[in-house]
Amino acid sequence: MTKRYLVRTFGCQMNEHDSERLAGLLEADGYAPTTEVEDADVVVLNTCCIRENADNKLYGTLGHLKSVKDRHPGMEIVVAGCLAQKDQEVVAERAPYVDVVLGTHNVHRAVELLHEHQRTGRPVLEILSETVAEDHELFPSALPVVRESGHSAWVTIQIGCDNSCAFCIVPAVRGSEISRPFGDVVAEVERAAADGVTQVTLLGQNVNSFGRDLTLRLRGDDATTGTATAVDPAFLAGPAWVADGARRPRPLFADLLRSVGDVPGIRRVRYTSPHPKDLRPETIAAMADVPAVCEHLHLPLQSGSDRILAAMHRGYTADRYLERLAAARAGIDDLAVTTDIIVGFPGETDADFEATLQVAAEARYDNAFTFVYSPRPGTEAAGLADAAVPHDVAADRMARLRTVVEHSSRQDHEARVGRVEEVLVEGPSRRDPQRLTGRTRHNRLVHFAADEPMRAGTYATVLVTGASTTNLVGDPVEVLAGPAHRTRIPVSAG
Repeated sequence: MTKRYLVRTFGCQMNEHDSERLAGLLEADGYAPTTEVEDADVVVLNTCCIRENADNKLYGTLGHLKSVKDRHPGMEIVVAGCLAQKDQEVVAERAPYVDVVLGTHNVHRAVELLHEHQRTGRPVLEILSETVAEDHELFPSALPVVRESGHSAWVTIQIGCDNSCAFCIVPAVRGSEISRPFGDVVAEVERAAADGVTQVTLLGQNVNSFGRDLTLRLRGDDATTGTATAVDPAFLAGPAWVADGARRPRPLFADLLRSVGDVPGIRRVRYTSPHPKDLRPETIAAMADVPAVCEHLHLPLQSGSDRILAAMHRGYTADRYLERLAAARAGIDDLAVTTDIIVGFPGETDADFEATLQVAAEARYDNAFTFVYSPRPGTEAAGLADAAVPHDVAADRMARLRTVVEHSSRQDHEARVGRVEEVLVEGPSRRDPQRLTGRTRHNRLVHFAADEPMRAGTYATVLVTGASTTNLVGDPVEVLAGPAHRTRIPVSAG
């Protein structure tokens, strides 16, 4: 009888992508997917540790799984991801019935560790401290994949982060910044396109700095040996960097956008997340020049107070942020902008918060992901408990910030009424299955009633007839292209 697996994901797009790779590894080992915990022989929890309640979610889920495992003693539980990387032995101490614990640097070893547990019957814990920069086969995108969507793909271009934001746990659990070889990224996009993928999202903690480490490495090899590295420079850093001749260290993200956007079959290119201090003119130019690159920029603000930005170690001021944003809007026609903002960072005063409201209003965001600050052990800001903002004050500030953001969002959405938008169909609406849901190139959600069935992955035009703060509504105009991917049909195994 075929064994079954279930992967449950907590957290960001990077975790979602890792989960697709974990599923790919399990299916390559002969497992079949299931959506029911009771039917699973292996349950993988791919964890996040960004927010304070991440721990509660994990250990609450593990408590439920213990009762399932008591009824099905052969079931194996795997805990992976950022929280596993951070907590390590704590997972086994709090949940001794977990069979395998692995971190962020050894996703590729998941099945081997599962086999080790099956062979020995003992719990297995393996947490690596870092990823080896030269071994690009260890990047999640180099592993087998089972995509959640047949028409859209995550593509990791970079792992880790070299920034030192005081609130962020990512460098501790994902390690130092390592860029994936340029040619490796493009080759994966080409394979995805051959499989029918038409939209790719490039993933990294700071995509703007992609490739700087690769060009520094190539430059260092030249200076040390007087000759080129044994690795093909064009594979590492791309043909544009090699053709330039200067061989100067620089980020390669703009070059990558151009190369990925030129891959036949790719209609949309997205990316997340950039860092405002590293948003360069050549990236803006590539977004404007390459038709496949979507007119959407997610540019995390975090705070509009210069004092708080300095305490966060963000590397820019509010004015510098607004200058970069203005340059992007000037260079890219009809640009939609979204952001992240933290409310209640330790020491935030009323004046600091008012500065954030002012910047948020001036920036006119299409949407914002807003969070009340929560301390994460292992971060610098976790040691600032004496300066904590009272919860009721932070909650009030959050409500006021949401009012400002929603005002801008509603204005932006209402301005789309009467326009015809290209929409990538995602499937039936969750609230009304009689309607379809899709996203515009600006990543705006659109609900519309279709006169004929449209599979996920279809491109169509929609006349926008209404708007709210969260979405657009409209009527279909024309089908531009059907889905290019094959539909995955689960097969029941006896």
